[in-house]
Amino acid sequence: MNRLIILGVVLIGALYVLFSSIYVVNEREQAIVMRFGQITDVKTQPGIYFKVPTNIVDAVQIIEDRLLRYDIANMTLQVSGGKFYEVDAFLTYRISDPRLFRERALGELRVAEDRISTRFDAALRQVYGLREFNAALSEERPAMMREARDLIRADMALLGIDIVDVRILRTDLTQQVSVQTYDRMKAERLAEAALLRARGKEAAQSLRAIADRQSVEIIAASRRDSEILRGEGEAQRSLIFATAYSQDPEFFEFYRSMQAYRTALGASGTTMVLSPDSEFFRYFGGNAGVNVGNTPTGNPGDTINSGATTPATDAAPAAAGQ
Repeated sequence: MNRLIILGVVLIGALYVLFSSIYVVNEREQAIVMRFGQITDVKTQPGIYFKVPTNIVDAVQIIEDRLLRYDIANMTLQVSGGKFYEVDAFLTYRISDPRLFRERALGELRVAEDRISTRFDAALRQVYGLREFNAALSEERPAMMREARDLIRADMALLGIDIVDVRILRTDLTQQVSVQTYDRMKAERLAEAALLRARGKEAAQSLRAIADRQSVEIIAASRRDSEILRGEGEAQRSLIFATAYSQDPEFFEFYRSMQAYRTALGASGTTMVLSPDSEFFRYFGGNAGVNVGNTPTGNPGDTINSGATTPATDAAPAAAGQ
């Protein structure tokens, strides 16, 4: 019974010594071997390794050998003109020197990332602070990322860390700057619209002035042509009358007198008191110069009434139309 107990204790001790002397490094890790706190070896290749049994003498610290990432979100940065951006960015890094990483950062990622956070923040502020408002939204953005990486790389190399890359994920305006930018864009569009309206009004006034001038010219030309045609018509009319008068002057005078009688003695209700010897009644007498038919002989003092009788002065108007 005692032998079995002793054998079991020995077996357990042997297994403990065996397993405590073996450590495995996979392809994503590095191992630092320390004896009494001092680094004695660094294993960077994957495999199975041996050390002094137990962790009292030799201790192994596993270090990441993968590409690691550190993010910064919603960081407010000021640019050269005083405006502000909200920036999301990240960097990727690898532990390139495990010995130095253990000495300077105790081999802890938390300690390293505290240093990375401080330097990353300062680098982004420096890069953005040297540029104008639109630089981060232009072709300068890749150059800004490379510049931020180079600013961090030298300090992180002192910790045994290699900064592989820096990327800016998002660059947005802050709420205040967005409102200001919107107001500026709105003012620019309103100014452009006002300019277009002014140009339109100017063009409209110019076209309206041209149309008014052309209208005046067309009306003036029409009136001129109408006056010319009216004058030509009057001249032709006068020529016809003159020709007709020259062919038979007595008949022409008789015709004109008849036209005057029709106009003066029509159904207008007008009363005229005239002397029978008036020139107006030369064709009413029996001894008329032209015999155009049986005309009534007027007596002296007769009244020609085409309506109500009213007093009138003794006047002899000239034949109408002459």
